[in-house]
Parts: sequence; C-alpha cells; structure tokens
Amino acid sequence: MWKRLSTISGYSRLSAVISQQSKIKNLITHCSLLIAFLLLTVSCAPKHVEMPSYKGVSLNDILPALQNIKAIEATMSVVYEKQDSSMQGDAVLKVSDDSLDFRIYHLGFLAGEIQEDRGIIRSNPRLDRNESAILVNGLRNSFFWWNIQNGAIHESEDMYILKNSYRKIIISKDTLLPVQQTIELYNGEKLNIFYDLPQRVDEDSSFLTTPLWYQSHLKIEFQNQIVMIRVLSYSALR
Repeated sequence: MWKRLSTISGYSRLSAVISQQSKIKNLITHCSLLIAFLLLTVSCAPKHVEMPSYKGVSLNDILPALQNIKAIEATMSVVYEKQDSSMQGDAVLKVSDDSLDFRIYHLGFLAGEIQEDRGIIRSNPRLDRNESAILVNGLRNSFFWWNIQNGAIHESEDMYILKNSYRKIIISKDTLLPVQQTIELYNGEKLNIFYDLPQRVDEDSSFLTTPLWYQSHLKIEFQNQIVMIRVLSYSALR
C-alpha cells in the first residue's frame, strides 16, 4: 500500500512538473506573440511628420518673401470625383499668379490638359463651367494662396484670417501654412479648399528669409465635384 501511495505520489509530482513546464511554455509563447505584435505595430505605425514652427513670427513678415515666388512647378497624384464616377491619374502642374499649365496622365498616357493665360482657358477635352472652376480657379488659388488682392489680416488666438471680398484663407499661426480656403465665385457659389500634411522643400530657396514649406495634401470641393491631390514634388521659381 505504501509502495502504491509512493508511486501515486511520484506520478502526482511528475504531473505537477509537466503541468508547470506546460504553463511556462505557454507563457513564453504568449510573450513571444505579444513581442512580435508590438514590433509589427511599431513598424506599421505612421512615421513622424516634422512640422514647421513659426511661433512668434508674424504673417506680415513672411508674405513679402512668398510674393518673391513667380511660379510653382509640382508633380502630383490626383483623384477626381464627380457624382457617382471617379477618375485618377498622375499630373504635372506649372502655375503662376495669372497662368496655369496642367497635364494629367493615366497609365502613362496624356489624358487631358488645361492651359490658362490671363483668364483665357484652353483645354482638351473641353471643360464645362464647373470643371473649369475647380480645375483652374481651385488649382491656381490653392497653390498661390498668398496672392490675394486687397487682403486684410485678422487674428484669433491660434489662427490668422487673410480675407478680401471674395476669398478667405485660414492660416495656422504655428506653421504659417493655410489649413482652409473659401473662394466665392461670381455667381455666389463657394469653392472650398482644405490642406494637410506639411512638407519642407529641400532644394535651394535662399531667396526666402525662412525655409519653404508647403501643404502636400489638398482637397478642392465645388458643388458635387471633389479633387484630391497628393503633391509628390514641389519647386518654387523666382
């Protein structure tokens, strides 16, 4: 009987050891999975985006420097949504205060082009009034936001508002970049532009008194049309 009890006791101890080892093994497995998950989460997390900081710098200090820019050249990815349809492609833009040259490509082939010079617009294919408003007025004024005639500057705690009778631009005091713009067209309809994701221009911009930044994501809305832009490259010409 004692021998049998001793055997049972040995089996019990052996089972306890095996059970403990199994728990340790499961714990190690769970920890390994947790570490792997954390590493995956970190690797997939969005990269930190450097933000410009112009605290203490007045908008009046930077506007004359921006007005030295005569033209902007950019390449971009474009998505154009109209009612229930959507088109996307790559585009090349050269824009100044009174002219615009915009070419959009799909699968490497030229899909459309727009030229404007001092209010005269030529396009292929032909644009209707709404397309012209969003692709000409919207594009030019979204990039050349600082060229506003007879504009007055108003301030809030964290924003500047640059405004005239038909344009209103909301500018962050921290970054001195636009976050939203509203343009009232001749018939009273409004075109809205939203900005996000600042990027710094790495090329020489020594003609400016401060480093040049731009907003790399834009969304232009007019009536039932939306143009979403992701700027891939940006050059300022003087």
